[in-house]
Amino acid sequence: MHKNLGFKELLAIAIGGMVGGGIFTILGISVAMVGALAPFAIAFGGGIAWLAAYSYVKLGVYYQDEGATYSFFKRTYPSSHMAASFIGWYTIFGYISTLALYAYTFSSYILSGTSMAEEELFRKLLAVIVIMIFASINLWSVKGMGKLEDFMVYGKLIILFLISMVLIAYTDTDWHTFTTTIEKDFEATPLLKILIVSSITFVAYEGFQLVINAVNEMENPTVNIPKAIYWAIVLVALIYFVIALSAVFAIPTEDLIANKESALATGAGEIMGEWGENLVIFGAILATSSAINGTLFGASRQMARIADDGYLPQILSHRQDGIPKYAIVGMAMIASLLIAIGGLRLILEFGSITFLLVSLLMSIANFSIRDKTESLLLITLFSIVGLSIGTILILYYEFQSNPEQLLFIGILYGVLSFGAWGYAKAFN
Repeated sequence: MHKNLGFKELLAIAIGGMVGGGIFTILGISVAMVGALAPFAIAFGGGIAWLAAYSYVKLGVYYQDEGATYSFFKRTYPSSHMAASFIGWYTIFGYISTLALYAYTFSSYILSGTSMAEEELFRKLLAVIVIMIFASINLWSVKGMGKLEDFMVYGKLIILFLISMVLIAYTDTDWHTFTTTIEKDFEATPLLKILIVSSITFVAYEGFQLVINAVNEMENPTVNIPKAIYWAIVLVALIYFVIALSAVFAIPTEDLIANKESALATGAGEIMGEWGENLVIFGAILATSSAINGTLFGASRQMARIADDGYLPQILSHRQDGIPKYAIVGMAMIASLLIAIGGLRLILEFGSITFLLVSLLMSIANFSIRDKTESLLLITLFSIVGLSIGTILILYYEFQSNPEQLLFIGILYGVLSFGAWGYAKAFN
């Protein structure tokens, strides 16, 4: 197979998978919970992501398997067919939920400021259409997808930087007032609440794993897997911090809270006028587009790998010219269904819970074979503890704030578990 993807493309896939709906979606929700401390809580989520990435990198270099999360667990515990099926189903549906999140955010921004902004039905219809467009691009060409991802990712990074600088330049707020607000919020906000926000916003860092899904199409996996993933997390954490800091500095807190899905665009519009709002909207469109594109690319290959082993319908494993076409179509259709039945908050929190849980399982798997993967014991144990705390915190928050939504998420897991159990029984 021709190796179409070098470090530049892999870094773009990782950043594209992370900087998508993430910062645009989580900003308003985070500010509503911890006020001016949101930038610090979001950046701390990058620390949790690094803990998760450590085991992914070690397992990715050791196994070099496009099945990534699913394959790592299955190959580490080869006799655990039922567990492999469960983790495969949970992981794929986690990716599908983030795909839905990015598409939902795309439509929210492109419609912001129009008469149809509050039309939920039209917003969901547009989200489905954009998923289908990028599914078509992924069906077309790996090389074409990679080049388009390069353009969208590096383009959106430039625009996000411009947005931050312009917000700071146009605001009437002075730094003394702002730092005083931060100090007051630090004194008034319990550390537990900051950690809960970091856990909830973990889904904004999900996406670095997509690099591993491209192992069959990348140059020098041993070097490029760790290089692309670690650089991507550092850059994304910095991007999130700068964007969030400039937003809470320049845009009134009540505006960020009131306009959760399109908080940046609405706030920029009030400060800079129509051109500022359009700049943010264009940045959000690029960001969410690249995330949809990258997620479809990476997760479809993992879905095909799971189907290869009989834990998903066999038709999903079919590849044409190396492209898992039925897996791409299947992901697009299920994400569209999730958009139709779910809301933004549900999709966000289901994705965070899923990826925290799956990342925890990867850390445990890495601990089991740490001698083979040459992992440091202290970092591996720290990863397990940190991800365990993150998972517990988000479940605690859900139980306290929205038990009905937690129940719905539980039912969703029940449905996934039944499907995974059925395929695991059939496999045996």
